[in-house]
Amino acid sequence: MTTISSTSTASFYTSASEQLSSLQAEVNAVDNSISTGSQYTSASQDPEAAAQMRMLQLQDSEASADKASSNLASTNLGLADSTMTSMINDINEATQLTNQAATGTLTDTQRASIGTQIAQIQQNLVSLANTHDANGNALFGGGVSGNAYTLNASGTATYVGAATSQTVPIGGGQSVQVSLTGPEILGMTDVNGNQTDVINTLGALSTALKAGGSAAQTAASSALTSLQNGLDAVTTAQTVIGSRESWVSLNAQNQTAATTARATEESQIGDTDVSTAAIKLQDLTTALQASQACFVRLSSLSLFSELGN
Repeated sequence: MTTISSTSTASFYTSASEQLSSLQAEVNAVDNSISTGSQYTSASQDPEAAAQMRMLQLQDSEASADKASSNLASTNLGLADSTMTSMINDINEATQLTNQAATGTLTDTQRASIGTQIAQIQQNLVSLANTHDANGNALFGGGVSGNAYTLNASGTATYVGAATSQTVPIGGGQSVQVSLTGPEILGMTDVNGNQTDVINTLGALSTALKAGGSAAQTAASSALTSLQNGLDAVTTAQTVIGSRESWVSLNAQNQTAATTARATEESQIGDTDVSTAAIKLQDLTTALQASQACFVRLSSLSLFSELGN
């Protein structure tokens, strides 16, 4: 009889201890979720939620890389836009000078002086065409490491960049070319319908004006039409760049909205609802305290003391 009583008492203590430990573990888990702000401390607590979180975090990582590319595209497109504005200003200045050179009252010396100014504008245009992007590569050369154009001693410019501009992903399965090539911007037809570009048109005009004679005035008159064609080409190219800038900006807004939506979903899956958890913690704490008190009272009864003998 004593053996049975001893066994029953031991079973009571074991069972009660396990129940108290289980309650204490629940209290600790809820308390930890409140302090950390996370519902789960390990994937085993909710494998399905853990899988959802991993998928969302992977999407966040991809979105972060796309955002960096989108920012690069926006920077390069903005630089291309502002550089083209400078190109347009140069062409307008060259056109004004050419109008003066086409006037019949100018002397050869005056036209030669204008030719020198035209040569300076040509060199400046080459410098603009050789602008480097955010990574230090040719902005209008398809991203080559050097310059987009070379200019020899006779004033002839040669495009040495890549055939197409670089394309980068910007998120949402979209990609964009971050610029245009030099020929796409400066390429044009002259007054005779020949394919050329603004840089070489200015070079030829400068040479003719410096040479003087009646041919200088004729060259200036002819160049006016060519320069207008060049201005139209650069203006059209700038419109293309502006459209891409708007597209990148709109896509960035969409990606930001998607990132916000994922953050909300991640919060709903993994974050602790503090108010609900606080109520649960209070209930568990009350249950634990009641169980502990009950255990103490039962343990102190003389019956258990006697059964233990």
